[in-house]
Amino acid sequence: MRIVWLFSGIALFAAAAAHGQSTPGFAASAGQRTLLNQYCAYCHNEHTKSGGMSLAQLSPDLAEKIVRKVRVGLMPPPGMPRPATDAARLFVTSLETTIDTAAGPQPNPGRPALHRLNRTEYANSVRDLLGVQIDVSTLLPADDMSHGFDNMADVLTMSPALMEGYVRAAGRISREAMGDPAARPITSTYSIPRVLSQVRHVEGTPLGTRGGMAVLHDFPADGKYVFKVGFYYSPTGPLFGMNQGKGQQIEIAIDGARVALLDINPAMTLARDGIKTPPIDVKAGPQRVSASFPQKADGPIEDEYRMVEQSLVDVSVGTVPGMTTLPHLHELSITGPAKVEGISETPSRKRILTCKAAAPRDEIPCAKQILAPLARQAYRRPVAENDLEPLLTFFQSGRNEGGFDTGIRTALQAILANPEFVFRFERAPAGVAPGANYRISDLELASRLSFFLWSGPPDEALLSAAAQGRLHDTAVLEKQVRRMLADPRAAALATNFAGQWLHLQNLKIVNPDLFEFPDFDRTLANSMRRETELLFENVVREDRSVLELLTADYTFVDERLAKHYGMPNVMGSRFRRVTLTDQNRFGVLGHSGILTLTSTALRTSPVQRGKYVMEVLLGVPPPPAPPNVPALPENADLRTGHVARPLSVRERLEEHRKSPACAGCHKLMDPIGFALENFDAVGVWRTNDSGFRVDPSGTMFDGAKLNGPATLRQAVLSHSDAFLGTFTENLLAYGLGRVPESFDMPVVRAIGREASRNGNRFSAYVLGIVKSAPFQMRRAEESELASTTTEGNR
Repeated sequence: MRIVWLFSGIALFAAAAAHGQSTPGFAASAGQRTLLNQYCAYCHNEHTKSGGMSLAQLSPDLAEKIVRKVRVGLMPPPGMPRPATDAARLFVTSLETTIDTAAGPQPNPGRPALHRLNRTEYANSVRDLLGVQIDVSTLLPADDMSHGFDNMADVLTMSPALMEGYVRAAGRISREAMGDPAARPITSTYSIPRVLSQVRHVEGTPLGTRGGMAVLHDFPADGKYVFKVGFYYSPTGPLFGMNQGKGQQIEIAIDGARVALLDINPAMTLARDGIKTPPIDVKAGPQRVSASFPQKADGPIEDEYRMVEQSLVDVSVGTVPGMTTLPHLHELSITGPAKVEGISETPSRKRILTCKAAAPRDEIPCAKQILAPLARQAYRRPVAENDLEPLLTFFQSGRNEGGFDTGIRTALQAILANPEFVFRFERAPAGVAPGANYRISDLELASRLSFFLWSGPPDEALLSAAAQGRLHDTAVLEKQVRRMLADPRAAALATNFAGQWLHLQNLKIVNPDLFEFPDFDRTLANSMRRETELLFENVVREDRSVLELLTADYTFVDERLAKHYGMPNVMGSRFRRVTLTDQNRFGVLGHSGILTLTSTALRTSPVQRGKYVMEVLLGVPPPPAPPNVPALPENADLRTGHVARPLSVRERLEEHRKSPACAGCHKLMDPIGFALENFDAVGVWRTNDSGFRVDPSGTMFDGAKLNGPATLRQAVLSHSDAFLGTFTENLLAYGLGRVPESFDMPVVRAIGREASRNGNRFSAYVLGIVKSAPFQMRRAEESELASTTTEGNR
């Protein structure tokens, strides 16, 4: 029967090849067919369809899947006959050339959906327009993700509820920017989660203090405000920190200057939570408010238990005699203004109010002078009279109700709620045939470029170049790209692109077991994330090779992370670059953040770590797990008698792999994860697991021998073409704001080839994307042409 299947697969594949394939212009060569028939058709034919794949109908999409898996040695699977390494590499190169040649005459640049600004882009646009920093999470719901990114146009849809949210956000932001003379007393409360350390200095608080918090609070008007602080308590009611006795204090500061120093009563209980300041005069505008504890002493403390970073791991110890505990802030509330005493000249008002109306007849010309540049920047294009007329109507309406400032605030709210601000429109020029490719305008290209590199709108230099029609000049475009990469706003590539590509956002939700890992807290998680972001940012800023993400013999640490790594002589919350001597820590595979987010709460997970390397770094995700797979048994089950003795993670996985349904996938992922097993669940180096010596040895699916992080890094680097291709594909998807398709892969390869000639420098990839057809062009469709006739080019 196996021989019948083999020959039937070969026959069907050969028939399909002889028929010319299902895609015009695409046909496998005789040499390609020979290799596929010899090594692949046995499993992937019309009868077996292993992995849901049959080679009977070879298409570019299917060919791309073959290229992806054969390139890294994932196919043919381990244990099956394989072509020699050189033959496999030649086959992949040949098949890529066939695909690229077929796509060449008529490349498809794609057609992104109408792109709504995501929350980050919206907040950055408000910041650049008005100079106002907003917490957008309190105004708009979280964005959905597609292809691992939250800027994909296909999921940035608009609903009636979301539309109302943008209108409400526009009202709140406009009042925050202009001040609110009719502000009523309201209470804003900021809280500190229990998992955030308060035993050290917190960034943003005055030097010489520990713990607490610092927040950027916008005061709507000049007036008197009351500040209230609440603390953590033991379950039975007493203050956590009561054992310190009298003398504990908490300081309230505004922009670093102390405005109140409050004594903490150690006899306080939860029933009368918190203490208040008297009313304090505060000017309108954004101010940094902090509440922190003056440091009374510093040095080692003798205690009955080991001091841990997560000091609130057990609040019940706060009442145990002999235990050393310190008060911990839980909440900071700001209430006011009790009475509006005026509106000070805030930075945002200075930016907005570029003129003053000396007489009523000057108000409309002055309003126009204020609103025209704001609308130009907000709409990301030059504005005409028909853009300003509605804004002046809103101004007049607000002016009639509350004066000139109210009129400007009303018009500003209309700008922020306008679809031209919330959406990035790209319109087809007149006369474009259905299905034809066309070049987007310079202004649309400017928006694509700025939201790609800055996650925000174009600045005046970029907007002016686009308005003058110079942005399609290759030299001008490249000059703008290099200028923008050198701008501090390019840090968005690290926090947004790299953060989502490498899944760093998941560090917000990881919660290692408090009693297994009492030194892990949210402060450490934030430092872990920042370490990887700063490595990526360094590659961008210094225009280094992208491969340095894997090979970097340096990293960035603050005091908290340095202590976690056992690095001496690093003090304070400032991150600094340090040289690494341990090769196991080189690159992102040695970063604790990556190792923590690929672990469970109680232990390491070789499966998750192996999947991460395959999917994120090599671009070959393993097959999904079958349904109803039992969870790996935990050593904690010893307490209930379910396990005879503690088992290492390797031993438990070996038992798990005895199931035939599990073995196929696990033999791909587990060896990769075992190579990282010397790192525990929070990325600390160890030599033992559950009392057993860690065994990091294994064989990767391509046959590479592994015995630790250094050999795993070399194994990944041996497939550097796959790593760089995966990086390019993800960067292109992020830059386009759409999910990449198989027809984009020839562009990905062309960008990679050009970048390799430039040392794989980061700028080479960015320039390759920016100059590519998908970035500079669109494909017209009938629906787009129909909408163009009604919308026109405004």
